[in-house]
Amino acid sequence: MAHHGKRYVNLKKKITSDKPLQIGDAVKQVKQLASAKFDESIDIAINLGIDPRKADQAIRGTVALPHGIGKTVHVTVVTKNQETAAREAGADEVGFETIIEKIKGGWTATDVIVATPEVMGELGKLGRVLGPRGLMPNPKAGTVTQDVATAVKEVKAGKIEFRADKQGNVHSTVGKASFDANKLTDNINMFINTIMRAKPASAKGHYLKGVVISSTMGPSVRIDTTEAIKAHA
Repeated sequence: MAHHGKRYVNLKKKITSDKPLQIGDAVKQVKQLASAKFDESIDIAINLGIDPRKADQAIRGTVALPHGIGKTVHVTVVTKNQETAAREAGADEVGFETIIEKIKGGWTATDVIVATPEVMGELGKLGRVLGPRGLMPNPKAGTVTQDVATAVKEVKAGKIEFRADKQGNVHSTVGKASFDANKLTDNINMFINTIMRAKPASAKGHYLKGVVISSTMGPSVRIDTTEAIKAHA
């Protein structure tokens, strides 16, 4: 069982209701609980009624949050022939052989890797390094593409990738505590709506089982999913 410190316990006491809250009210509550000395991230966790062991229920995709996540994203582009386009689009590191060698040496100091198709043969060999860190480029996520300029710009603007874990949970950052409440609400609505649209046809029973949001150092607050479920019924 996890043991929380005095600060966390005191914050937990400030939660005004045990019942799930409407998104706007949940956001206000979480912002009040974000009392650390740094700008805490606001995170979302969604529990889905899926069986991730089945290939057709492996939830994975991307979403462009309307207000970004308040983080400068470090983007690396691995390509043989689009170096100039990648740099002009704002990529932080661009190359082929030099980056491959760095990764072989254990380097993973980047947030997203975008690659052109012709380099995937070499990158694919580095799955043991990139896979566990969620850095392996994937066509479904838009990170394997011939249009690296667009991919880089989208990631820099706030496009994020999500995927369900082995327990059927999806986790993501949706902004910062310093964000205006309306911006956080917009981002959360977009994220939930995207997850709802990704519902597999083979998923049975209750799909959106639970949604919570929290700040980096604060307790979680449950969100009422009734409206989201009705909208996609």
